[in-house]
Amino acid sequence: MSKLVIVESPAKAKTIGKYLGSGYVVKASMGHLRDLPKKKMSVDIEHDFKPEYVPIEGKDKIIKEIRSEIRKSDFVYLATDPDREGEAISWHIKELFKLKDKDSKRVTFNEITKPAVKYGIEHPRDIDIDLVNAQQARRILDRIVGYELSPFLWRKVKRGLSAGRVQSVATRLVVDRENEIRAFVPEEYWTIEAQLQTADGGRFTARYYGDTSGKVELKNEEQARTVVNAVTGKPFTVGDIKRGKKKRTPAPPFITSTLQQEASRKLNMTPRRTMSIAQELYEGIELGEYGLTGLITYMRTDSLRLSDEATAAAAGFIRGRYGDEYYPGKPRVFKTKGNAQDAHEAIRPSDVKLLPDEIRQYLTPDQYKLYKLIWSRFVACQMADALLDTVSADIVCEGQVFLASGHTVAFPGFTAVYEEGTDDEKKGDAGKPLPRFAEGDTLTVEKLDPAQHFTQPPARYTEASLIRAMEERGIGRPSTYAPTISTIIDRDYVTKENRALRPTPLGEGVTGLLVDEFKSVADYEFTANMEEQLDEVEAGKLDYVQLLHKFYDGFESALKQAEVDLEGKRIKIQDEVTDVICDKCGRNMVIKSGRFGKFLACPGFPECTNTKPITEDTGAACPMCGAKVVKKKSARGYVYYSCDTYPTCQFMTWDKPLKTKCPNCDSSLFRHTDRDSKEVTDVCLREGCGYKELVKEGVSPEEAEKNRQRREARAAKAAERAAAKAAAEAEGEAEEKPKKVTKKATAKKTAAKKQVPWMTKTTNRFKKLKDEDVQALTKTQQAQYAKALEKYEAEKAAEKAAKPARKSAKVKEAANE
Repeated sequence: MSKLVIVESPAKAKTIGKYLGSGYVVKASMGHLRDLPKKKMSVDIEHDFKPEYVPIEGKDKIIKEIRSEIRKSDFVYLATDPDREGEAISWHIKELFKLKDKDSKRVTFNEITKPAVKYGIEHPRDIDIDLVNAQQARRILDRIVGYELSPFLWRKVKRGLSAGRVQSVATRLVVDRENEIRAFVPEEYWTIEAQLQTADGGRFTARYYGDTSGKVELKNEEQARTVVNAVTGKPFTVGDIKRGKKKRTPAPPFITSTLQQEASRKLNMTPRRTMSIAQELYEGIELGEYGLTGLITYMRTDSLRLSDEATAAAAGFIRGRYGDEYYPGKPRVFKTKGNAQDAHEAIRPSDVKLLPDEIRQYLTPDQYKLYKLIWSRFVACQMADALLDTVSADIVCEGQVFLASGHTVAFPGFTAVYEEGTDDEKKGDAGKPLPRFAEGDTLTVEKLDPAQHFTQPPARYTEASLIRAMEERGIGRPSTYAPTISTIIDRDYVTKENRALRPTPLGEGVTGLLVDEFKSVADYEFTANMEEQLDEVEAGKLDYVQLLHKFYDGFESALKQAEVDLEGKRIKIQDEVTDVICDKCGRNMVIKSGRFGKFLACPGFPECTNTKPITEDTGAACPMCGAKVVKKKSARGYVYYSCDTYPTCQFMTWDKPLKTKCPNCDSSLFRHTDRDSKEVTDVCLREGCGYKELVKEGVSPEEAEKNRQRREARAAKAAERAAAKAAAEAEGEAEEKPKKVTKKATAKKTAAKKQVPWMTKTTNRFKKLKDEDVQALTKTQQAQYAKALEKYEAEKAAEKAAKPARKSAKVKEAANE
């Protein structure tokens, strides 16, 4: 008999299986095995909110396999992720298979390394029912809101809408910021910069500060011109000089929210993408001689705590690589916020000695970038402060004072490894060192530059700044930030323009309704208090049924009152007007949503039925006809590119168009990423050109060399085959001598025709798979499926785009007849 370990994902199963060895069987549940069914609420409100859980549709095969392994095993370890969700998954597995306490235990791993896995197995525990109840409470709350509020929105706003607790509040943040921007009244102000030069030729810039009595703000051009006229042609002299020392301390290690923010700022990754790659790093990567290795600790955490082993390892690494002066002498300890759960360590590398550049060849470009970010932040947080020599000087002329400041780095400290990014980077001369000068020195004025400015409204949220705002207000928890933002974008409540988040008319309309009628759904303070109460359930201080009763009583009365307030009324959502002119009637077209996503429509419907796909000019030229290449989205939301004249010109590609030109033929270049090798190349798609250049960013020299060797090997084999075929044809063998079919060849042919899951057996046409079926595929098969899906979506999009033309042709043909 063996011992069974149940985890959530196949990658994690593979890594843990390697560490445990024989005597253990590791199986993946692929997430939850049972849940509330989708077709009904399945929560008995009248009987203390008793949930009705059922096996998830499509998981029959996995359930059968795990049940079979349980029967063959003498003990079961439930090793799902170490958070509320993971605890709930383990509890559901135990309930589904009716596992007894004496035959099963819960184990957790904060990191997937051999010592951590063995320690976890040696220290099993019972399932924490308080954690489970906290997750159940969240699930039931969201189900109640979704199933009782969504039909209300259908009746009063639009069919197909849905509402959620945290998502509604996140949308309100974006809407409120947009209203702030609209209400903002800009105020004029002026600045004056003096370009100055010292006697020995040193140049620097000083900005107007005020006069000898203090700071003066220039409100208009007249005030600015008065200052300029007063100092023009007059000598500038150096007044008071202040020199000092400044310390900069490193940022703390990453928690979930700060990782998502920094990855957004520095790597331009969405929170969803960040968490997906972090999951891969946590579960394990094949590292050649190291084998399968988990590279980071668990990535859903709000704790800044670091283990003694981790800080000791960092101390040894810093002293050995950078020197004793780069270590502060003792481990740095960071204080976790009061409302944090503090269940896990901060996010850090599992082994600080696994340098990002040394294992780069085993990682995808995105895995490498994110691992390097996590590794650098962790090492830097245990390093010495950076020391700056600062200097500021008053530059005086005719009683007017200009201020110059700068600094030099006396000791780089942690900045030798890492510097934290910000949401609003400000560039200027403030950080530049100043040339040498002394008090009383006379300076030469090269230029006086008065400039008009206007105060700016608050910036729209980015994904990074929205996460920070949610965290500051106590809305959501580490595991909810990424899915919340993805949900409000997918539901078309918020749209993403470049990096800025802007509410749609639909988002504003629904938010306005929820704010007016449902405090329990759209109120910031109420939502934050609910999160705190869920934390109390987790800590065993509050009964979750009591929490649900308290919430539902207020929610139910609000729902009834809203029905009374809006009886016979319907909220009209204004269409978003664009600057695209209808080429049939001249009106400004509006954005509509349909079953295949957004499109442009004439507001004159039904008199004018003109529609167009939404496109975005890429700035590139079509390699076939020279027209614009535009960005489009398929019905499933996949981005592709085509000629603006499509279907007249049939050009279409998945490769991203660039504004740079081909050095061979002056056509626009396209950036291509090979799905298997991850090789990134800039290619020319003009027929007959063949230009191709490796893009070095994100590709290590080792990868580039391997890719080059692969290309050469493929080219050599192709040349050999061509030469052999030419020789055979020359001798007449190609036609006269049929090839001898061997059993081996037949077997290969049969294997080549082997049916893949996403092709129908009878018609051999593409069919879509369910998400759980896709997850069950191997990584290679998932890549093949994604490629086939993209091709299928492109064909569907092309077919849909061609329908109006075909319909028009039929009409003309009928008219001619």
